[in-house]
Amino acid sequence: MSGELAGIATAVLLVAFVGVVIWAWSRRRSEDFARAAMLPLEEDRITRNNRAKEQAP
Repeated sequence: MSGELAGIATAVLLVAFVGVVIWAWSRRRSEDFARAAMLPLEEDRITRNNRAKEQAP
C-alpha cells in the first residue's frame, strides 16, 4: 500500500514540476522575468545615486 502511495505522490509531484516549468518558460512570463532580472541592477543604481547625494557638499 505505501509503495502505491509513493508512486502516486511521485506522479503528482512530477506533473506539478512540469507545470511550473511550462509556466516559467511561457512567452507571457518572459517580460515579467526580464524585468525581475534587472531589479538588482536598478537597486545598485539607486543606491549609488543616494550615496552620491549624501556625499555631495
